[in-house]
Parts: sequence; C-alpha cells; structure tokens
Amino acid sequence: MSRIALVDDDRNILTSVSMTLEAEGFEVETYNDGQQAFDAFSKKLPDMAVLDIKMPRMDGMDLLQRLRQKSSLPVIFLTSKDDEIDEVLGLRMGADDYVKKPFSQRLLVERIRALLRRQDAVAGEVVGDTEETKVIERGDLRMDPLRHAVTWKGMDVSLTVTEFLLLQALAQRPGFVKSRDQLMDVAYDDQVYVDDRTIDSHIKRLRKKLRMVDDEFSAIETLYGIGYRYNEE
Repeated sequence: MSRIALVDDDRNILTSVSMTLEAEGFEVETYNDGQQAFDAFSKKLPDMAVLDIKMPRMDGMDLLQRLRQKSSLPVIFLTSKDDEIDEVLGLRMGADDYVKKPFSQRLLVERIRALLRRQDAVAGEVVGDTEETKVIERGDLRMDPLRHAVTWKGMDVSLTVTEFLLLQALAQRPGFVKSRDQLMDVAYDDQVYVDDRTIDSHIKRLRKKLRMVDDEFSAIETLYGIGYRYNEE
C-alpha cells in the first residue's frame, strides 16, 4: 500500500481527497502547512507527496526546495487555476507533475497512479533484460535503472522519476532526435496530458543538475521546433 502525503491548508480538500484516496486503497497522511509536513518527512518519507503551493508557515515551493536537497520523492503540485508562473517554477524546482485547482478528484487519482507506475518502472519492479533495465554507459554518463542511480564523471546525480526517464530515453539512442511528443509518451501515462512547456521545464532542470557536477555539461542538445537529442561525448 503506497503512502501518500497530502499537504494543503484547505481542510475541506484534506478531508475529501483523503477519503477518496483511502477508498482507492492508498494510505494517506494529511498536513495543513508545509512546516508540519517537513517535520514529519524528516522522520519518515512517504511514497509520494501532493503539495499545495500557497500555504502558511512554509509554502509548497519552500517545502519542495528542502525536499530536493535530500530526496527524489515524487511530487505533484496543486496550483491555482490561472497561475502559470507557479506551474513553471514548480517544474523547474523539481516537481514531477501538477494539477490545477479546482480539480477532479478522479483526475488526481489518475495522476498519482501514473506517477507511481513510472516510479515502479524506474525502480525496476519488473526486472528483466530489457532496454528499460539495462545499465547505460555513454561516455561520462552511467545510468543504472534498477538502482535509480546516475553518475556523471563518477559523481552522483540525484534525479526525480521524470528526469530519470527523460534522460534514459535520450541516452538510449545518442544522436537520434526525440520530439517533445515522444518524450511525453516516455515520461507520462497515456491518460495524462501535458504541454510542451512541461517537458521543456524538466529538461532545463535536468541540465541544471548535471551542470552542478560539471559546469561544462552540454550533452543534451535542443533542436528548436523539433525536440532534443543526446550527443555522446
């Protein structure tokens, strides 16, 4: 049973969504502000967190930033209906997905299940000699899907589930272009729609993490209007 942490200062959302998730077979922990959630996460991390952005004491952005300093925990943001800035910032900071308020609880359940399936695939729950489970070595890059481990020039790089899947898709066939639509198919379930900006934000975050260990990293190339490709160095 997956443990889902739901963090929102709206008690009606906490009550109604937690009841829905529990009915779907999840174990749910609820917190009404970011600080309360962070204190609990410091003791034991859930399997996934669903975070509201605007909260007292510590908002969702601050909580995500602190989480990303030590964990690749899957995170879904709850964003305001028209606040695109929050969505972009959240993705650039390392959120895996976002759902706009007001939202269908069925949609949220589908997003949660999709992200957990992606996490299971990366973690190698279905173990076999497939393209998805093989260790990838491309020059200075090494990826081990079964351990969700990535190194660049021997240095560890901590990636979220989405970032790992995108890098894996690009690195599997260096020199070949992956369109944004192809990357969406790799990183997201068929039931989940995301736009080009979401993929672009994840790629920017991925590059930033690799440049933190090597400021000359340039293996991921943007082909404007087409997509991305990995160039083996």
